[in-house]
Amino acid sequence: MQIAASLLSADFVNLKASLENVAGVDFFHVDVMDGHFVPNLTFGPCVLKNLNAHFDTPLDVHLMVEDPLFFVDLYKDLQPAFITLHVESTSHLHRSVHYIKSLGIKAGVSLNPATPLCGLDYIIQDLDLVLLMSVNPGFGGQSFIPFTFEKIRAFRKRFPHFQGALEVDGGVNAHNAPLLRACGANLLVVGHYLFTHANPAQALQALRAS
Repeated sequence: MQIAASLLSADFVNLKASLENVAGVDFFHVDVMDGHFVPNLTFGPCVLKNLNAHFDTPLDVHLMVEDPLFFVDLYKDLQPAFITLHVESTSHLHRSVHYIKSLGIKAGVSLNPATPLCGLDYIIQDLDLVLLMSVNPGFGGQSFIPFTFEKIRAFRKRFPHFQGALEVDGGVNAHNAPLLRACGANLLVVGHYLFTHANPAQALQALRAS
């Protein structure tokens, strides 16, 4: 199981210190929001461009935007490990996925909670990551949607040969992490639980133990 710390829940006044508190995570998860696809705005690449001077943690960029290829070009110079697009916002999914891969970046596709898995049928073989949202995207700190467990099990049944990362994002904590792993997830995005914990290092240890 790998852990991605969601920067959406970090302290932006003290971003460097906030990220140091979660040292040891596998990725920094970057939620890019445009105020159109989701009702919120986050940050641009200028906020992140100096992270690699202080951290060697790879970036996991999640584009919650209406014009994903525009944002791919904005973030490509950061050379993230992954760039993930939403199936609901991408008219030409195959073309977009292969454009990301042509940049030497692994490509992912995300599904909102109520979006069916069949949207992945003709692209799954090209993906390095699938992200299943366990909250409706737009804001951090939301409660986990329980039917996500069944959706993960259904994914593993529908795509038994998928070898990439199966990521879950939204309301993840040390209590539901073991169940998510048992269902078949192997990468968890953790924000509110990790950054608001009295002892983030202890919280990360609890997630690892799960």
